[in-house]
Amino acid sequence: MSDIKRCVIITGMSGSGKSTALRILEDMGFFPIDNIPPAALPQVLDLLRSHDSATLHGVVAVTDARGGALLEGFEDVVTRLRSYIPMIKVIFLDASDDSLVRRYEQTRRRHPMGAELALSEAIAKERKTLALIREIADMVVDTTELSIQDLRNMLLAALAMDQAQPTVIISSFGYKYGIPSDSDFVFDVRFLENPFYVPQLRHLSGKDEAVQDYLLKAPGTIDFMKRCIDLITFSLPLYRYTGKIQVHIAFGCTGGRHRSVAIAEWLAKHFLERGEKCFVNHRDIEKEAGRT
Repeated sequence: MSDIKRCVIITGMSGSGKSTALRILEDMGFFPIDNIPPAALPQVLDLLRSHDSATLHGVVAVTDARGGALLEGFEDVVTRLRSYIPMIKVIFLDASDDSLVRRYEQTRRRHPMGAELALSEAIAKERKTLALIREIADMVVDTTELSIQDLRNMLLAALAMDQAQPTVIISSFGYKYGIPSDSDFVFDVRFLENPFYVPQLRHLSGKDEAVQDYLLKAPGTIDFMKRCIDLITFSLPLYRYTGKIQVHIAFGCTGGRHRSVAIAEWLAKHFLERGEKCFVNHRDIEKEAGRT
């Protein structure tokens, strides 16, 4: 029935960090669904069966006390989903009453159990409402003392994703069109000899072998690439430790057609051969053919 292989259902107490958990898994590529009644989940998953993100990474759905009476039948829905989706994981987030009270007082949001109840009464009512769901959860996480990084690590470990590697995007760009705003590293390669001034190379790009051969013979090219490789190789494990899931490394020349393209191609090839999840993107290669 479904091409979706993985569905994570986040539930639990209001203020326990469900929205944070949703964002963590969304950043890992999961298709996010917030505040969905359990009974509607099978139909929504069926609609997503051809969605790239949902089928490749999975779906993460939050369902909680905001659903009110619609929470009834939660266990039956989970049982039904398990019959055709290989991995269903129900994760219940909890926290101490004192912690929940502090969090609500800081955000000044209204508790979903109703404005007519004192906050402590609303929390007690919600605990009672969610008691059965808590019992059938695959995992209960107490977030009282957890940092966001701790929560992330626990979620990824529970989903066997604790070794997930960040995606490395290596791009080229032209300074005349602006620096990519989402880049983590920016390298200026305008110091390299410019193939634009070689007539037979002018209308080619850094993807062409003739341009690459020209640049490889130019002073400084190989040493520059070695130092870039050393820095990137050193940095990627640090990003992996802190949970960053995408590292964007940008190389720029004047127009983004020759020098930056060649360097990006070489570096992407190097890291792909070493098992990194790497993609290359040439943002400005066609904006002004023959200009760099």
